[in-house]
Amino acid sequence: MTDRRPVIVGAAASDAPRTPHLNVIGHHGQAFARALADSGVAKSEIDGFFMADADIPGMTPYAVTDVAEYLGIRYRYADSTYTGGSSFEHLVQHAALAIEHGLCETAAITYGSDLYSSVGRSLGTGGGDLRPYGARQFESPYGNSVVGSYALFARRHMHEYGTTEEQLAEVAVSTREYAQHNPDAMYREPITVDDVMSSRYIADPLKKLDSCVVSDGGGALILTTAERARDLPHRPVHILGSGVGQTHWAVHQSPTFDTTAAPAAAAAAYAQAGLGPGDVDALMAYDSFTITVLLLIEGLGFCEKGEGGRFIADGNLRLDGRLPTNTDGGGLSACHPGMRGMHLLLEAVRQLRGEAGPVQVADCDVVMAAGSGGWASAIGAVLLGTEAAAS
Repeated sequence: MTDRRPVIVGAAASDAPRTPHLNVIGHHGQAFARALADSGVAKSEIDGFFMADADIPGMTPYAVTDVAEYLGIRYRYADSTYTGGSSFEHLVQHAALAIEHGLCETAAITYGSDLYSSVGRSLGTGGGDLRPYGARQFESPYGNSVVGSYALFARRHMHEYGTTEEQLAEVAVSTREYAQHNPDAMYREPITVDDVMSSRYIADPLKKLDSCVVSDGGGALILTTAERARDLPHRPVHILGSGVGQTHWAVHQSPTFDTTAAPAAAAAAYAQAGLGPGDVDALMAYDSFTITVLLLIEGLGFCEKGEGGRFIADGNLRLDGRLPTNTDGGGLSACHPGMRGMHLLLEAVRQLRGEAGPVQVADCDVVMAAGSGGWASAIGAVLLGTEAAAS
């Protein structure tokens, strides 16, 4: 009987963090070519194609049909789901299901962004959406920004649970510690909690160093069946479980401002994998802002709600901590091309293959990649593991 368990057999990033030589589709192409070479799969085998159709202000929009044509992919199954930064966790779930049910045999998921080169650092700092629609049209006139939206979550969490700015600062410090070992990271100089605290406020209580970088970048994944993976060069990374959820999209529709859909997404992923938070060796969590990481850690079950600040301050996100997190330097220091969910998956694969060098997590068998799209809105959680974890 054919082993149709979905696995990742190829993974690669495009050039980052500043790439004036590449446009959006150039990032797709470079990452795809590198992932193919990494996988050992021939391009002619790709019969499933997945990307996030996103028309971001200032960037050239490309549809799934445009990119498939450019890459030379003749698919029999395609998906262009867009949920912001968590799009690629959603797309891994969709590609895994398509492979498992025979809708395609080998799939590519690609991403490309020239956000830094084409837009610069101004995105999200003015009057919110350039073309507001839906519920967001009712908040856009008031000039709320992306960071302002996340500041609402941070302030609410501080009010409810006594979380401090210093505790949030530790997220940035631990992430920068990992970035020192990533030659492609945008910022590599060590920082301290005092450095974060003395950086200027962008939207109280979030400061400059609580906020992600703006960069170019992209990535690609190649997925196929466990059966096909037996003939390929790398040990496969198994998709153990996945879950998604959404509580709101427009920030003013958030039901509480101190939680997300992470509990529902995680519950589905854990149930599918037959695992729990205690089985996870490392976490790749969306870090658009330091508060995003705290909300995800709590929502994914790594500590009780309201205890995230203390969990972080105790050093649990560091390499020798309970939950090494964002070991490539994250969006806070390495790269954030607009939708960083792809890079969470790339780093998870690197850890599970044992290719992370000085930031390799010891005995790493299970990694969770948790994306957050929009304004702590749409959450995607994917559990990835080694063959040992899948057995």
